[in-house]
Amino acid sequence: MGCFPCFDSREEETLNPQKESDDRKQSLPTESSNISKLSSGSDRLKSRNNGRSKRELPVPKDGLPAGNIAAQTFTFRELAAATKNFRPESFIGEGGFGRVYKGRLESTGQVVAVKQLDRNGLQGNREFLVEVLMLSLLHHPNLVNLIGYCADGDQRLLVYEFMPLGSLEDHLHDLPPDKEPLDWNRRMRIAAGAAKGLEYLHDKANPPVIYRDFKSSNILLDEGFHPKLSDFGLAKLGPTGDKSHVSTRVMGTYGYCAPEYAMTGQLTVKSDVYSFGVVFLELITGRKAIDSTRPHGEQNLVTWARPLFNDRRKFSKLADPQLQGRYPMRGLYQALAVASMCIQEQAAARPLIGDVVTALSYLANQAYEPSSGGHGYRGSGDKDEKRREERGGQLPKNEEGGVSGHRWDLDGSEKEDSPRETARMLNRDLEREKAVAEAKMWGENWREKRRQSAQGSFDGSNG
Repeated sequence: MGCFPCFDSREEETLNPQKESDDRKQSLPTESSNISKLSSGSDRLKSRNNGRSKRELPVPKDGLPAGNIAAQTFTFRELAAATKNFRPESFIGEGGFGRVYKGRLESTGQVVAVKQLDRNGLQGNREFLVEVLMLSLLHHPNLVNLIGYCADGDQRLLVYEFMPLGSLEDHLHDLPPDKEPLDWNRRMRIAAGAAKGLEYLHDKANPPVIYRDFKSSNILLDEGFHPKLSDFGLAKLGPTGDKSHVSTRVMGTYGYCAPEYAMTGQLTVKSDVYSFGVVFLELITGRKAIDSTRPHGEQNLVTWARPLFNDRRKFSKLADPQLQGRYPMRGLYQALAVASMCIQEQAAARPLIGDVVTALSYLANQAYEPSSGGHGYRGSGDKDEKRREERGGQLPKNEEGGVSGHRWDLDGSEKEDSPRETARMLNRDLEREKAVAEAKMWGENWREKRRQSAQGSFDGSNG
């Protein structure tokens, strides 16, 4: 992996004056005017409907939908009461924005998470307003729900739905002895859900939204471990028209940031795909993106993992030891193939997030049962699994998945079962129409091949 500058989650690196100018043009609001309107309007809102009235935020003209954004507002007094005056026992976390508290709204009884802007922190009014605007406009099951905000005087607070299971990071790293690690099935479902959140931002939002800070601590989990993306303060509107990228200041988290963005400031949706690949590797390996406690050569997750992709015999070293071998070998190969594509050095070689969603939805729906004995999926057949184990985990040739511009070879020959070989196959140029048609037929063809195989076995045993 190429070297690129080290920077922290909220640290800004100004590349040149022109990029600064581009950044100002592309940013969501005209910050000063909108923030002043938020501040000046807050006093008038205090006495209206117990501080819960709607405030219309003017929408900037740089690409967001026309009209006004209705956002619920709260007074600082309300949120202080909800969090018991921000007592230490209400504290649940801290990030670049500031401290986060668990609270209960007196008016409705709803349990919420309240983020209070650290006035001495690295994020400020711009990130506050971007988050209000983004989450007021964007709604998806895999995005955290913004309930409202407070812009009372110099106070800046955001009110979200409470996510009881915390962040994905809390369930992957530095687990206490009494905390059960995530099992394989849950990891794949979390990855698929998080990818769907990114897909909504990239493909459904118009113009597209580049998340820019995708990492395990920004993926929150509700009951049932359903993932939702949070913290949109660094989000940017993506390129429109004939533009290929957005030029902006380099902001993000070291270890997750795509190398081309870190070095040039050129931001695309493929920058998010790289970050997703790092998080997916965290899910597979249980390792942190950057871990200074590990030996030299293993501190950067991507740098450590890439050489292992080249040798099928070393794939098991990439599986989280806390899984204790309870994972499907075929599923591990497939997951590594997806991860290896997402963290390609060249942005053009990475898949679109929609392709990733298709592949991970398949993996998430293949439930693994440790009790089946062997590294198999439910219903995969003991004989097939035994043959795979005898071949050292060799994958059969007859199950393929083609999706929008990429061919996901979810099974392959001994030569083809490495992520590197799969990545080569993924990069074949396919006509768009053919790829879309293959994607639609993928599941049906797979089921038909299985049916024919089962029928052939039945005829053979009765011949």
